[in-house]
Amino acid sequence: MSAPGPSPYLFLVGCPRSGTTLLQRMLDNHPRLAVANDTHFIPRAIDHLPEDAGDPPLSAELIERVRGYHRFPRLGLEEEAVTRAAGGQRTYSGFVGALYGEFARLHGKALGGEKTPDYVKRLERLHALFPRTHIVHIIRDGREVALSALDWATESKGPGRLPLWREEPVAVCALWWRSQVEPGRAAGSRIGPGAYIEVKYEDLVAEPKRELRRLAAFLDLPYSEDMANYHRGKTRSDPGLSAKQAWLPPTAGLRDWRTALERRELALFEALAGDLLVACGYPLGAGEIEPQTRELARRCAERWTAETAARKRKRVKR
Repeated sequence: MSAPGPSPYLFLVGCPRSGTTLLQRMLDNHPRLAVANDTHFIPRAIDHLPEDAGDPPLSAELIERVRGYHRFPRLGLEEEAVTRAAGGQRTYSGFVGALYGEFARLHGKALGGEKTPDYVKRLERLHALFPRTHIVHIIRDGREVALSALDWATESKGPGRLPLWREEPVAVCALWWRSQVEPGRAAGSRIGPGAYIEVKYEDLVAEPKRELRRLAAFLDLPYSEDMANYHRGKTRSDPGLSAKQAWLPPTAGLRDWRTALERRELALFEALAGDLLVACGYPLGAGEIEPQTRELARRCAERWTAETAARKRKRVKR
């Protein structure tokens, strides 16, 4: 058997509502790979340290910060496994790597990885800690992300937390998508293709086996049909379930911005993020954008900056 490889073996990232759960389920169904779901703790446990702090030495305080993080239980490890992972480790990265080794063993697999969409904004710090970990960034047309977010976000969840949401939710969706995708792509260009790869949601849905073969090659794993068959035995037909809740197979056309967005909404989204859509390979659809829409976009961008800064200050004070 080949050496197990780095641990964590991969980080799966992307703007929420971009198909991160779909791809997590596919990769997690590989016979050699277990992928945890939204634990968030890896950078959060060291947020009190400066970005250039390097790999912190492992301490009892740091272990407790990990144990006490509210999403850490999603890793599913018993206290004995956490204690075993900490044993003999001198650095934070060594401890985290050992935790994902325990996670893999818990699921009877050789390799353990993590899907936390928000890590897309922390890639360079994560790469500095885990330079051999594979980074998979899934990208979806931001207008489709907006349609999904409009159904999902609330005033206490996702981009709906910002006051601007109550007035211009599509503008918030555009700026939120941009705030996730742009830093991820910029970091990926610096990290390089040896450790970073992008996957288009649309390609994954249209040609899942082709894209999964490409991903398996990047991950240095043998291709397994199990990835494409992740939904078998799990699909449900109860009324009212979302595609995610129903464990549907990859399904194209669940949303279509061309028919679902009003002309004003489309123009506002593209005024705020059209250049990034083009950079990601997506065609624009609004045509010429009126001056008043561009002025509204400018005001929304200013409010976004002020409101996100206020939320950041509030989090720091906690």
